[in-house]
Amino acid sequence: QLQLVESGGGLVQPGGSLRLSCTASGFTLDRHAIGWFRQAPGKEREGVSCITKRNLRINYTKSVKGRFAISRDDAKNTVYLQMDSLKPDDTAIYYCAADLNPDSVLCALDQLKRFGYWGQGTQVTVSS
Repeated sequence: QLQLVESGGGLVQPGGSLRLSCTASGFTLDRHAIGWFRQAPGKEREGVSCITKRNLRINYTKSVKGRFAISRDDAKNTVYLQMDSLKPDDTAIYYCAADLNPDSVLCALDQLKRFGYWGQGTQVTVSS
């Protein structure tokens, strides 16, 4: 089964940090752009960050720029999202997904339909 598996979520105080991991199962992700998305209760799923193959393009949504950092380790078939200076508004379920078009360098965070192999998500809660 082709899918991505997220891990690393948890409960953290405002200002704290977490590192999320996204590991591919059943395929290698080295050619794919990988995106991180999140969905808060009562809100639509939104794009957070994306990284293409060979780091050719990296995008962040405005609200996380300067606080989050995406990276990839193709040898481990894993993409990471380092989240620092977390705020209560970052509370959500975080998902990763792969651009279904291998070799795409668009990293179009607003085009969720481009992405597939969605994982089950990992809960991030920022609260004191």
